[in-house]
Amino acid sequence: QVELVESGGGLVQGGGSLRLSCAASGRTISSYTMGWFRQAPGKEREFVAAISRSVDSTYYADSVKGRFTISRDNAKNTVYLQMNRLKPEDTAVYYCAVRPTTFREYVYWGQGTQVTVSS
Repeated sequence: QVELVESGGGLVQGGGSLRLSCAASGRTISSYTMGWFRQAPGKEREFVAAISRSVDSTYYADSVKGRFTISRDNAKNTVYLQMNRLKPEDTAVYYCAVRPTTFREYVYWGQGTQVTVSS
């Protein structure tokens, strides 16, 4: 099993920035696709960003493209989500997740970290 712990969430003003971290343990994540998802109250979970085992392969939801950047540090077994120019609609619980090679779904999930963006 892969254990994931998110951190870095908090309360920020619109236009501000946060950097989320997802520390993995139990397995190295270098060969896995890592993703960030978020869920706001009353809404279903939505995809935010992902990064493959290749550092040049990143993917973003249209809603965050140009504002968020996903990255990974395999030496630290950690994935990051840099969030800039935050908007109130970014308010949600953010989760990191792991999709092992050959899997078509994310199977390991963290407990989430709350991000709240005020007007």
